Amino acid sequence: MMEGNLLLILAGLPFLAAAVASTVSSRAHSAAAWSSGLILAAGLAILAVLRGSLQNGEILRTTLRWVPSLGLDLAFRMDAFVWLFVTLVYGIAILVLIYARYYLSPSDPVPRFHGVLMVFTGAMVGMLVSGNILMLVVFWELTSLVSFLLIGYWHQGQAARDGARMALIVTGIGGMALLLAMLILGQIAGSYDLDRVLAAGEVVRAHPLYPLVLVLFLLGCFTKSAQMPFHFWLPGAMAAPTPVSAFLHSATMVKAGVFLLIRFSPVLGETQLWFFLVTGTGMATLVLGSLIALFRHDLKGLLAYSTIGHLGLITALAGIGSNGAILAAIFHIVNHAVFKASLFMAAGIIDHESGTRDMRRLSGLMRLMPMTGSLAIVASAAMAGVPLLNGFISKEMFFAEAADWHNGTWLDNSLPWLATLAGIFAVAYSLRFITSVFFGPPPVDLPKTPHEPPAWMRRPVEFLVLACLVIGMLPGLTLGPVLNQAARAVLGRNLPYKDIAIWHGFNLPMVMSLVALAGGVVLVALSGARIAEGPEGPPLLHRLRAQRLFEKVLLVTTWRAPRFLHDIFGTERLQPQLRLAVLAAIAAAAVALWGSLAPSPQPLGNPLDPAFAAMWLAGGACALGSAWMAKYHRFAALILLGGAGLVTCLTFAWLSAPDLAVTQLLVEVVTTVLLVLGLRWLPKRREEIPGDRLVAAHLRRFRDLVIALVGGAGLAAVSYVLLTWPLVPNVGDWFLRNAYKEGGGTNVVNVILVDFRAFDTFGEITVLAIVAITVYVLLRRFRPAQESLDSFKTASPEETAQLADALLVPSVIMRWMFPVLMLVAAYLFVRGHDLPGGGFSAGVTLSIAFLLQYLAHDVRWVETRLTVLPIRWMGVGLLIAGLTGLGALVFGYPFLTAHSRYVTLPLIGEVPAATALIFDTGVFALVVGATVLMLIAIAHQSLRIARLREREQAAEREAA
Repeated sequence: MMEGNLLLILAGLPFLAAAVASTVSSRAHSAAAWSSGLILAAGLAILAVLRGSLQNGEILRTTLRWVPSLGLDLAFRMDAFVWLFVTLVYGIAILVLIYARYYLSPSDPVPRFHGVLMVFTGAMVGMLVSGNILMLVVFWELTSLVSFLLIGYWHQGQAARDGARMALIVTGIGGMALLLAMLILGQIAGSYDLDRVLAAGEVVRAHPLYPLVLVLFLLGCFTKSAQMPFHFWLPGAMAAPTPVSAFLHSATMVKAGVFLLIRFSPVLGETQLWFFLVTGTGMATLVLGSLIALFRHDLKGLLAYSTIGHLGLITALAGIGSNGAILAAIFHIVNHAVFKASLFMAAGIIDHESGTRDMRRLSGLMRLMPMTGSLAIVASAAMAGVPLLNGFISKEMFFAEAADWHNGTWLDNSLPWLATLAGIFAVAYSLRFITSVFFGPPPVDLPKTPHEPPAWMRRPVEFLVLACLVIGMLPGLTLGPVLNQAARAVLGRNLPYKDIAIWHGFNLPMVMSLVALAGGVVLVALSGARIAEGPEGPPLLHRLRAQRLFEKVLLVTTWRAPRFLHDIFGTERLQPQLRLAVLAAIAAAAVALWGSLAPSPQPLGNPLDPAFAAMWLAGGACALGSAWMAKYHRFAALILLGGAGLVTCLTFAWLSAPDLAVTQLLVEVVTTVLLVLGLRWLPKRREEIPGDRLVAAHLRRFRDLVIALVGGAGLAAVSYVLLTWPLVPNVGDWFLRNAYKEGGGTNVVNVILVDFRAFDTFGEITVLAIVAITVYVLLRRFRPAQESLDSFKTASPEETAQLADALLVPSVIMRWMFPVLMLVAAYLFVRGHDLPGGGFSAGVTLSIAFLLQYLAHDVRWVETRLTVLPIRWMGVGLLIAGLTGLGALVFGYPFLTAHSRYVTLPLIGEVPAATALIFDTGVFALVVGATVLMLIAIAHQSLRIARLREREQAAEREAA
């Protein structure tokens, strides 16, 4: 139990760090870094505690019930493989935080950087510890979304915006493919639980849908890990700050894809199709990525393509899939994270202290930055695979697996040659990095005079380079046990222990390493000067860039094709857009219901009451009158529309649905007032239509009438069938029987909203918050038509005085109504669980109280007496609703499970109480905030006009 709680804490710590860092003052750079670093350090301590339980091959699990009926739970699991990866993420994250403290400028929004970085860390950790494959996909997509914010951190630059968009599109499309793969995989395995899926390898590989699942799964992994031909987004991500690049390229984001390949290799691997797709793609990425890296002139660009090459190496090992290959892949993941993070940080130091990353301008920095130069040289040597460094051992293990005999195919036979060729390129680009930047003549015409960075900016690089040396010299003592346990967690407990040593004798892998080292040196010696003066890539590959193809596809799909459709269907007018939407809805409903919509042979229901029929005739007349008056008098049309809404309220009351009637009435009041406020901004209608356009106008109205009749008749037919056909079993009867017993309330509608279907309600109020913010933003950008402005400018003082006199009595009444409506809102809120009312109705009622104040008085008068912070109301409402659901998880119940009981109050006695009331409080607060936010946006338009008029009057007085 304790270990399960520690696992939950471990998954939540980065999000806690994000919340803390985001609230720190923008000037307190050190506080944001220290707070995040200390919280993550606590995570490392938890990992040290959990280490003992994982040494014998055990798996830690803990589950929070979410939707048990669908088999969806928040399942967290950790084995030795996950432990190693999470430790890597936490450790690199702490080093990046220290480095970023000195890298970022004081003018940068540092708290936002640390907050987003910690959310990204949490998303990566969540993906690693997910015990449910659908939950894994959610965190997987979260890494893509948050990486978009990190890459576009300096959004003022075009390169940052383009790189962030490209990364989001490519990895997002891969994420959708992965989601489809996981859905099908869960159906084949009979469960979405990760352990059950991992144990269903034989069933999955024998299923007819195995090729489809494999292709979709690999699309997700290849896009995330930048495998050819999806590699082009990774160099574009170099527009991100260097701390972000160091984190994304070493321990997170790009490593997520290879993690998943290794994790699912026992399920989807061990087939010829797996070998050719995975190993073939990995080797192509390794060779081409290493080749292109040799030609890059930008420091981070060279490191980006070298990352692509190393990811290809790990992917190729995962495709080989043998015991040694999986162990080598895990080892190289760790080694690459260590030396690549140090190299990116060193490149950031060079850029930070010299003002450029162009290798053609940099030279001789060893004289000016000896410590940084020494660290970068050791890390580059580790990347090249020089003996006595960590990169050498895992690369030699790769050579050994490539040289081994596997299946005798042409790809298998070519592996040793391709691996050696890629090794030559890796040595060459590493050597070019060293010689071009740190040796040669002193640099000239640099933006800054290079010098050593602050000591603590260099400390993370020193720690990582020291790790390169220690692991390279003592691999068996440092990482040997951990790597073997991680491999056993992937391949099974019976995997024999493999000793990881520096020297395995003079064999074929050693010969391949020596050939790669010598070949790389010779290549740089013969072609280094020509490469430095040439384009950033081999001539053929430079012309056939995948990024250009992506940009062309993006141009067609996001501009030319939509432009073509816009030319056919598009218009800036609202009515044609609505017409197309209504026609599409009618067509979709007709296709779905064609041939299946039939009334019951024995219709249910009561005889039609004449009074009810008369009421509906009145409502129909109001609706038709509203449509007719809309072209003559908008206010009259709005009044008639309110009459139709009132008939709807009476219908709910007639059919014994008082809760719906109350809610509908309150919503009618709010929407009517908001529409009244919005009508003033619409331009005046033209009184006369020219004769040549009158016929066209009548035809348009007749067409709209036909569409309305078809849509209304279809909806009426569907409603009639649903209301008259007997439903067995009737879900409504179940709610009536269980509302009081399970939810503790007699108001069945409210119990459904805040208990049985609380998750739906939580989603709906979230959407309401998004809509309110969107409306507010649009109204802030809205500029009224000139005719509306002219009506304000031409109003005389006499007209203004008459208007004030006319509103004097109503304004007094409206002011008195404020406390009354507050009491009514409280009354509706408290009684909602047992009688008509609830949080939504109470929130709308309180919103009406605010509406009346804005109607009766000038916006400045209201806001000097009433302090309303609608954004905070909305945030607090969502927070209360969410915390109510999390409270259920704490006690071991599914999210948003409500608890009800009777409590005894002094002088009152026993009264019903339920946790759903707390959730309803969140609904109440959010509804108030959302409605008032839209109201304020409209009211401030009037304030803007009033201020404009005051300035004009002041200017007229000055001119006079």
